[in-house]
Amino acid sequence: MTTRCVTASAVFLAGVLYAQTVPTFDVTSVKPNKSVDRRFGITPSPGGLVRATNTTLRQLINAAYGTPDFRIIGATGWMTTDRFDIEAKATGDPPRAQLLLMLQSLLADRFKLVVHRETRELPTYDLVVAKGGPKFKEGKCFGQPGLQNPCGAFSGSATHFFARAAKIDQLTLFLSSHESRVVVDKTGVTGEYDMDLTWTPVDAPLGPGDAGQAPPDPNGPSIFTALQEQLGLRLEPSKGPVEILVIQNAEKPAEN
Repeated sequence: MTTRCVTASAVFLAGVLYAQTVPTFDVTSVKPNKSVDRRFGITPSPGGLVRATNTTLRQLINAAYGTPDFRIIGATGWMTTDRFDIEAKATGDPPRAQLLLMLQSLLADRFKLVVHRETRELPTYDLVVAKGGPKFKEGKCFGQPGLQNPCGAFSGSATHFFARAAKIDQLTLFLSSHESRVVVDKTGVTGEYDMDLTWTPVDAPLGPGDAGQAPPDPNGPSIFTALQEQLGLRLEPSKGPVEILVIQNAEKPAEN
C-alpha cells in the first residue's frame, strides 16, 4: 500500500513538473483568414510576440518545428488550404527558440496537433565533386567599417543560387529545399567560397524571371547540369535515413 502511494505521488509530481517546463503564451488569438491573397508571414518578435498572417497549419508546423515541407508527413486537406491569422503574447522577452516552443504548445492546444518524429529510409542525393574538380573560388569578406559583412551570406530562388564566403553545407541546405530531398555533402571540400549558380527549371514559365533578373532561358541547363558546368559538382541519387515529422492528429481551431 505504501509503495502504491509513493508511486502515485511520483507520477503526479512528474506531471506537474512537466507542465511547468512546457512554455506557453499568456494570450493567444486564432482567426480564419478568408482573403484571396496568398502572401503569408510568421514573425517571432522581441517582447514575446509571435504574429502569423494568412498561414496554413502546414506552414505553422514548418516554422514551429523547423522541419521543411518534404519532411512533414500527413499534412493534407484543410491543413494545406485553410489559412489563419494568429497573435500570441508571452510575458517578458523570451528568446526566439523559446517562442518557437511556445508556438508548438499553441498548435497542440488550439489545433489539437499531435506529432512524433521517426526515421525512415528515403531517397536522398549525395553531393560529390565532378570530374575536373570544383570550379568555384575561395571567398573573401569585405569587413570594412560601415559595410555589412557578407561572409556566409547566401540567397536562392527558383532559378538562381548566390553565395559569398559560404560553406558547402549552405549549398546542400538550399539544394535539399529546392529538390525536396535531403542532400548529403560528400565533396570533402572545406573552407568558404563564392558560388554563383543559374539554371532553368523543368517547368519554367516563359514570362518574367525573379525580381531583378531576366526571364529564364527556355534552353538553359537543368540544375543538375548547371551544378556540373558552373560549380564542378554533381548530385548522385542515393538512399539514407531521414528524420521526418509525422502528424497523428489535427483539428480546425475554434475562432477567438
